[in-house]
Amino acid sequence: MQNNNYVEFKKKRDLGEILGDTFAFLRTQLKPFFNTFFKIAGPYLVVYLICHAFYSYSTGDLFDFNIEKARKSSDLFMFFLSFFLFFISMIVAYSMAQSVTLHYIKSYIENNGSINYNQIKSEVYNSFWKFIGLSFLASICLIIGLIPCGLGTIYLYVPMSLAFSILIFNQKSVGDAFSDSFGLVKDYWWITFATLLVIVIVVFVAGMAFGIPSAIYMWAKMGVFSAEVDPSTMGNNLTDPISIIIQALSSLCQYLLSILTVISGALIYFDLNERKNLTGTMERIKNLGNTTDL
Repeated sequence: MQNNNYVEFKKKRDLGEILGDTFAFLRTQLKPFFNTFFKIAGPYLVVYLICHAFYSYSTGDLFDFNIEKARKSSDLFMFFLSFFLFFISMIVAYSMAQSVTLHYIKSYIENNGSINYNQIKSEVYNSFWKFIGLSFLASICLIIGLIPCGLGTIYLYVPMSLAFSILIFNQKSVGDAFSDSFGLVKDYWWITFATLLVIVIVVFVAGMAFGIPSAIYMWAKMGVFSAEVDPSTMGNNLTDPISIIIQALSSLCQYLLSILTVISGALIYFDLNERKNLTGTMERIKNLGNTTDL
């Protein structure tokens, strides 16, 4: 039985409806969604924030221009180690965020507006390496796309953004999800690109707003506002505990904002799938027939 606030995913939508339903879904599912999200993805988020703080601190040592302090080889080692840990933890944390969100939506659809926590948790862990594999595959493709003046990355971003939805909702392998994403956007690349662009801009602007406190604090510590900038203190400013905490909170906000792009991506996937396959329409006709029989 559907609740009155149920958001139907399997239907056609225009840009305004995609944006509206993204926020409508979060608004109606705020408590159960984030309760599920932090229970499953929370530990990976904590590790990511710790690695982020470690990386920020190590970066500060490299920007210490105090000539009286000799550069140690251990500083470079710590920097590369912190960058490696930061990069890996970021990939895993964002992959988990995407996986939990998509599996939550999958459970939400299958249970007509309700969710099964144990099912979500089990499916997230069972698909962990598939998500990591697809994340690295998509990242490699986007990096390679930078070679021809970056135009390849713009083209590839559209199907890559939908590959994860195909992986979950169609229960495909990594390779099939990757290849099927190109077929899904065929004939609809421009409209999908325009929709994704608007969503990315909205999330980017919101993320910039959360980054303002960190920038203001750093500028104040560097003496920008008092016109007394001292380059030799730049490293100390980057390793300042308050600065690291503010940067970590900013990263946390940007991490949570990424959920909006995942939900929007799922809505775009179902929109394109409906246009091509009429899956939702056929299911509603079938259910109508079953109801009539009763």
